[in-house]
Amino acid sequence: MSPIDLPSLRETLDAHGLLAKKSFGQHFLLDLNVTRKIVRLAGPFEGRAVIEVGPGPGGLTRALLESDAGRVVLVEKDPRFLPLLAELDDGTGRLTVVEADALKVREAELVEPIPAHVVSNLPYNVGTPLLIKWLTGPWTPHALTLMFQKEVAERITAAPGDDAYGRLAVIAQAVCEAKLVMHLPAAAFTPPPKVASAVVHLVPRADRPDAETLKRLERVTAAAFGQRRKMLRSSLKTLGGAALCEAAGIEPDARAEVIDGAGFLRLARAL
Repeated sequence: MSPIDLPSLRETLDAHGLLAKKSFGQHFLLDLNVTRKIVRLAGPFEGRAVIEVGPGPGGLTRALLESDAGRVVLVEKDPRFLPLLAELDDGTGRLTVVEADALKVREAELVEPIPAHVVSNLPYNVGTPLLIKWLTGPWTPHALTLMFQKEVAERITAAPGDDAYGRLAVIAQAVCEAKLVMHLPAAAFTPPPKVASAVVHLVPRADRPDAETLKRLERVTAAAFGQRRKMLRSSLKTLGGAALCEAAGIEPDARAEVIDGAGFLRLARAL
């Protein structure tokens, strides 16, 4: 059957007797109008592969299968959903379901040599670690369109001086162009979470820093934002303090929250 011919997501969940697991951070998005909008924001895919993490009942999966994606690779940790997801396979070979922990899976082995997108309603409890893995790991996606808790989405896209600005924004924006593209209220999910959600679209930069610079950037931002109210001469003391700042052309009396991404990259390279 095509996704259009399938029973509703709620009917499918009821038929399989499935409920969201709090321990997995699961909140299901059952409105296909919403999942189709997310896929439109993520595309066009132009025949490229798409990886979806934590598909659950397959609401986003159905929209991906309706799109121009070449292959759709699902990475699902919860074995309860495997039979349900198998029902979405139309026999064309486009759909692959992998039972695995997305934090441990090697994406290159799933989709190479085709450049691939990642499109996911990420489980709340692993969203940030997964993003850091994709930003700083050896595998570079073609683009990422990811749903997070609203607070996390704002931390990814924040600008210097914003309350949400911190090391996540610096690292994400050093590697990608990041834009918040959609807001979703808690009521859009089953069961409703205690917070609103938002979708972030990230496209890797052509001038992405090399792996060594990214490691140094992680060290610098961890120190600087670990004591964000202190002047950099103090918060970066173990990495060189004022001398490091001066080598990078940064005012030692400045605080981390006002330094832009370019400034942090200069600190990383000076380190």
